[in-house]
Amino acid sequence: MNKKLKFHENGTFKIIQLTDLHMSGEDNHPEDEQTLSLIDHVINYEKPDLLVYSGDLIWSEGVNNPSKSFRRVLDAASKWNIPFAIIYGNHDSEENITRNELQHIQSEYSMSLSEEGPSKINGIGNYTLTIGSSTSDKDEAIIYFFDSGALAPEIIGGYDWIRQNQVNWYVAESQRFATKNNSILPSLAFFHIPIPEYNDVWQYGSVTGTKREDVSSPKINSGLFTAMIENGDVMGTFAGHDHDNDYCGELNGISLCFGRVTGYHCYGELQRGVRVIRLHEGKRHFDSWIRLDDGTVISPYSNEREAIKS
Repeated sequence: MNKKLKFHENGTFKIIQLTDLHMSGEDNHPEDEQTLSLIDHVINYEKPDLLVYSGDLIWSEGVNNPSKSFRRVLDAASKWNIPFAIIYGNHDSEENITRNELQHIQSEYSMSLSEEGPSKINGIGNYTLTIGSSTSDKDEAIIYFFDSGALAPEIIGGYDWIRQNQVNWYVAESQRFATKNNSILPSLAFFHIPIPEYNDVWQYGSVTGTKREDVSSPKINSGLFTAMIENGDVMGTFAGHDHDNDYCGELNGISLCFGRVTGYHCYGELQRGVRVIRLHEGKRHFDSWIRLDDGTVISPYSNEREAIKS
């Protein structure tokens, strides 16, 4: 897709983060229909400029034709004629389909902005999107997308981590954008599995929202958060994975946020909804809130912290 993302004349750009849809492999499953209805309602309420699906769009384990479930999600997104971007979660390619096959399906949809990413680093779907100025061809903001993997090697256990070659890729991209634009642009990052610092922000940061389960972060800390501090561009990260966590908090100048679980066909006691993120042109600032399935808005959050000078 060639459509360039741009700020509006009023200087705003709005993103809806949808996470953990967990669409089943069954036709007309009641909980899947609820999920699709929720998506329609929140898009109609918020009228976003970009949809970000932050992993676990489908169940693939025990599903004979997971590609059909995946297409249902993409069809539902495409009918709104709104650009969308996707990263994969640990369940999307668990069985009967690969990330490469999912990526190939995405390539058939004109509104998809997702990319396979560099072949020499871990994962499928490490890529960037730029948001342009409302008045010129300049870049004004960057969005980084990371494939956070699935399960760690058995000898380590737990969930996978964003690997060192992915961190190196981020650093190179960050420096490339800074050189190209003669400045450090305010940026966001999306990944499915929360990085270990999501534990720290709950304990030590200024937090808004709910924590009803332990953070399911990897045992290995590969230094992505440190790299983001040192590069000074990322002002907020957004994860999924933990269906009963939806908090957002600031740690060392970076906001660490969970989305709100969107799908009904999965565990979790939280009322279903989405996270909304609004960027402001020319500023290291975003605000965010959760829009629930009944239209209610909760958990307003704002980030205006300057980057830490390293």
